[in-house]
Amino acid sequence: MSYLRLLSSSEQVADHLRNSLIHRKWTGMMPGGHKLAKELGVGVNTIETALKQLESEGSLINQGPRRGRSINPDLAVPNTAGMRVSLLLSEATDRNNPCILELIHALEQKRHTPTITSKALSELGDKVERIEHLVGETQADAWVVCSADKNVLTWFSEQEAPCFALAGRNNRIPIPSISPDKIKPLRYLLRKLVDLGHERIVNICRPMRRFPRPGLFEREFLTELEKMGINTGPYNLPNWEEDTHSFHECLESLFRFTPPTALITDESVFIPAILQFAIRSGLRIPEDFSLICTDPDPSFAWCKPSVAHISWDSRPITRRIVQWVDAVAEGRKDLHKGFSKAEFVEGGTIGPASTSGN
Repeated sequence: MSYLRLLSSSEQVADHLRNSLIHRKWTGMMPGGHKLAKELGVGVNTIETALKQLESEGSLINQGPRRGRSINPDLAVPNTAGMRVSLLLSEATDRNNPCILELIHALEQKRHTPTITSKALSELGDKVERIEHLVGETQADAWVVCSADKNVLTWFSEQEAPCFALAGRNNRIPIPSISPDKIKPLRYLLRKLVDLGHERIVNICRPMRRFPRPGLFEREFLTELEKMGINTGPYNLPNWEEDTHSFHECLESLFRFTPPTALITDESVFIPAILQFAIRSGLRIPEDFSLICTDPDPSFAWCKPSVAHISWDSRPITRRIVQWVDAVAEGRKDLHKGFSKAEFVEGGTIGPASTSGN
């Protein structure tokens, strides 16, 4: 699993030169390597590597030994008006998420025009035909789709308008993406839970994370439990439909006979519902069961004890998406997939496994 790749010196120089070419700083012939090295204050070897990269992209044309490089006259002119970027969110409440607000601000700073669609994926039922209708009604040059399932992202990858996947089931789909790498904090969390005596550990996640087969995070969850000697099955990754009634039925069924000693949920939007269920059922956290969320939420800081969760810095994610939008605006292809580092924040909702219900 690779993390978001940092640009090398030559790649940074290539990015700078590419931007200068697009904005017509030079025409005709490209200045020589020594002149550019002196101008930019970098080594000649770094300049030459950057120039060869621009050659491979077609921005420059090598005229042969000692004849220099000509500038491709068909190089795309930048879209000075910026891109109309439409954000298709997972939940309607995500429009107030600090990460989304940060992304909108960053895009506006680069003179793009970000908008949030009138309906979120959950309101559309993740149905491709309904999403297709929404897309048809939306004026957008590019799309950022958040936490979508494989069918939705496959459909977007086949459309003319470019699309970027923020998290979701994007593995093996030819679409640029970035996701928090939750695997390492997950392993740490599971080891901690087992050390505290937990064996009945349940991950209650959306249907899109389970069908047609469990996602990477969910597969790793089951694999790690097996490695630690815990037999796994449908109990650990319970089935429920994408609606409120089915979600609460799932909770009631879980706690009726063999209640989990630790409950992991994949989105912060489910935490209030679980807390409400616990209060209604007379259950205490973490005395009766530990509660962990695999997403961060600003509200956790106001909880006492705070909710244990997996967190990450949103800034590399924002930078990556803005970088992609800029590339699209300049007519460059950017299909890079990446991961941003995540960490486990213990909070106060984890405790020793409850002995009741055994």
